Amino acid sequence: MEKLIVETKKFTTKLLNEKLDASFLYHNLTHTQRVVEKSILLADQAGLDELEKNILTLAAWLHDTGYTNSIKNHEDESVKIAMQFLKEKDCPEDHIDTICMLIRATKMEYSPKTQLEKIIKDADCSHIGSKSYLEVIELLKKEWELTSNKHLSEMAWLDENINFLSTKHRFYTTEAALNWDKRKGKNIAELLKAKKKLDTESRKLNQKKDALSFKKNKIEMPERGIETMFRVTLKNHMHLSNIADTKANILLSVNAIIISMVLSNLVSKLDNASNAYLILPTVIFVLFTVVSIILSILATRPNITSGKFTKDDVAKKKVNLLFFGNFHKMSLNDFEWAMGEMMEDRDYLYSSMKKDLYFLGLVLDKKYKILRLTYTVFMVGIIVSVLAFAIAFQSVDLS
Repeated sequence: MEKLIVETKKFTTKLLNEKLDASFLYHNLTHTQRVVEKSILLADQAGLDELEKNILTLAAWLHDTGYTNSIKNHEDESVKIAMQFLKEKDCPEDHIDTICMLIRATKMEYSPKTQLEKIIKDADCSHIGSKSYLEVIELLKKEWELTSNKHLSEMAWLDENINFLSTKHRFYTTEAALNWDKRKGKNIAELLKAKKKLDTESRKLNQKKDALSFKKNKIEMPERGIETMFRVTLKNHMHLSNIADTKANILLSVNAIIISMVLSNLVSKLDNASNAYLILPTVIFVLFTVVSIILSILATRPNITSGKFTKDDVAKKKVNLLFFGNFHKMSLNDFEWAMGEMMEDRDYLYSSMKKDLYFLGLVLDKKYKILRLTYTVFMVGIIVSVLAFAIAFQSVDLS
């Protein structure tokens, strides 16, 4: 059964990564992994035997695979996928029936009857009792908009979630209630607080609407889904940049060590006439090493722009104030003024964020191209140098 779980994990991961539409910001691999994790947690706390736990784990991995085929009746689509996969893996029929029953139990309107159904139902809604609940439901809201064309106002969305948590949802197992009910209550309180704040802001906005109507470009608070997208993408860009720098530094260190060893041990012996056959291989070896060092330096060398901008640049939205290279030579007063202008213009702000991502991407593209060339030169240099030394030694032996 352990082998089947591993194969199911690989199958589900590959299926969701390759066939699930990118617009599924909530019902994706991350959600599936969370349901698996929480199912195992509840199963351990409930003292289930190994077979029950394994069947529950398989159902958790497969319960949302149907989203790759259809949103409507996705549980039934998940059952079809699960049956086909498990039959191919020679899973016993009674186990398959139980797994399919558990997948169907994740339907919103279904009331669970068995302990396993209650556990997977609670695990599927475990985000309700998490500290990241507000961020998670923002992803769900964005997913509704992208996949089902459901557009709810911020107030309507808060009402929807408050109603669901307070009247429709409950944890069915004692273990889930002990783990998450307290946090669920705090999340309801956070929703009510957000609704009260939105009510207050809405009243104030209506009072000042006439006075502020001329500010057409006044910035609106971006949705959390957009904020999350920018934050995650920028984080990934920086992580990839750090990886590239690390790889370049490794190559730089290795080649520096090689140069030191060649200069100290090999070059000093070339003035002896009996070692003349080593000159050409040594030159080749050193040449490739030096080229690798130069390319490694180029891959990590910073490129700083002028660091100045004019008020005309800000007025025409030409300068990206989110990159330090564009303002590091400006005075604090000029920078604060420019940032204030950008923060009051939604289009300018988003344009700057998009430019920041774009130019970071160009830097990454340049780094990884140079890095790939460096590794290629280093690899070819090692091969050619070894062959050159081998030929040189063979020619000496023959003579």
